[in-house]
Amino acid sequence: MIAQGSPDYSGGLKFKFNEDGSKYLRLISWAQVQANYNTDKTFDGNGNENSKLNFNLRRARVLMFAQINKDFLILTHFGLNSLTSTTLSPTGEGDGSQLFFHDVWAQYSLGKNHIVGGGLHYFNGISRLNNQSTLNIMTLDNNRQSWATLGLSDQFARHIGVFMKGSFNKLQYRVAINDASVASLDTQTAVVDGAAVYNGRSSLGSKAAGKTYAGYFDYHFLDQESNFLPYKVGTYLGEKKVFNIGAGFFLHPKGAVINTGTAIVGEDVSIFAVDAFYDAPIGENGSAITAYAVYQNNNYGKNYLYKVYGTGSMLYGHVGYVLNGDKLKTRFQPYLSYGTHSYDAIDDNRSTLGVGINAYMSGHNSKLTLEYMNQSFGEMDANTISLQAMIYL
Repeated sequence: MIAQGSPDYSGGLKFKFNEDGSKYLRLISWAQVQANYNTDKTFDGNGNENSKLNFNLRRARVLMFAQINKDFLILTHFGLNSLTSTTLSPTGEGDGSQLFFHDVWAQYSLGKNHIVGGGLHYFNGISRLNNQSTLNIMTLDNNRQSWATLGLSDQFARHIGVFMKGSFNKLQYRVAINDASVASLDTQTAVVDGAAVYNGRSSLGSKAAGKTYAGYFDYHFLDQESNFLPYKVGTYLGEKKVFNIGAGFFLHPKGAVINTGTAIVGEDVSIFAVDAFYDAPIGENGSAITAYAVYQNNNYGKNYLYKVYGTGSMLYGHVGYVLNGDKLKTRFQPYLSYGTHSYDAIDDNRSTLGVGINAYMSGHNSKLTLEYMNQSFGEMDANTISLQAMIYL
C-alpha cells in the first residue's frame, strides 16, 4: 500500500524485524469525519423534524499486516463505521459504538505470482468498486450498489472462505469460495406468489444455500497495479498511468427464496459486471485525469427489491480532473459522478448525481472533500451537501 499523490509520506508505520526489512509488521490508521447538510425536510419515527445539519464519524479504522517469510502473511483490519448521534450510547457499549473485524485472513505463496489464503476476507468479485479501498476513493464515498452483497450474504462486504489471487502476465485475477451468512439485513418474509427474499441460507439451510462463489479479472494495458492487498485504488492523482478493463461475477445458488404457496423454493442469485478504469497524468504540470465506468447486471431473484438492492441493472461512472499545481502544495480535483439503476419490480429508476471537489494537502493522507449529492427514486428526491475531512497515517 502506497500513499498515492503524497509528496512527503510513504504510508504506514513499519516495524522491521531484520536489517533489509523483509520481515516486518505494518500498521495503518485512518479516520473520516463528515458534516452533512440535508436540504430537504426529514422526520424521525415520532414525527419530529430532524436537524438539517448532522455530524458523522464515517470511518475509524486500523489495519495491520505482518510478513516474517515471503511465503506467508497475516492481515487484521478492525474499526467502526457511521457513528452518529443516533448510534452513540452513554457508555460506549451500544451496537453502533462497537469495533468489529472487517478483515482477518492468512495467505500462502504458491510461487512468484500466485497466492492462496483464507479467513474473513475482501477478495470480492463483480467489479473494481466491489473491491474499493476506502483510503483513496475519488468521490466522497463508494457507489453504494457496487457493494452488491453488503449485509445480505456477508459481513460488511466481507465473506468467510478461501481465495486465490495472482496474475498471468498483464491479467490479474481473484477468485473465492465462501460460506454465506445466516443473518441478513433483509428480514422480509416471502409471501405467497410475491417477490423473492434474499435469505436463502436462513430458509433452506446450509446444504442448499450455504456457499457463494466470486471472481474478478482485469487486464492491465499500461502500468501494472499492485495486487498485494485486495483494496483497489480510487485515484492515483497522476502518479501512475493505468488503463484496465475488467469483468467479474458473484453467484449464490439458492440464495434467494420465493413462496409458491405450497413450498419455500430457492432461486439463484447471480451478479455480473464489466468495467473500465483510466488514470493518467496530463503533461508535466501536475494535472491528471481519473475516469471509471461500470455496467452491472443484478439478479437477486424474482422482482427482488430491498433498499438500493434489486433485480435489474446498473450503469455508473465518474470522472475527475486534478488541476495544475505544485505537488508540494494543496491540489484540487473537481469530479462528477452519475448512476442509474433499473428494477424489475417497479417502473421507476433510481438515479444518483454527485458533484464535488477534493483538496489534497498531502495526497490521500490529508484531504478535504466537498460534495453535493442528489438521489432520486420514486417519491424520494434527496439533496445532501457533505464536507469530509480525512487523515490516514
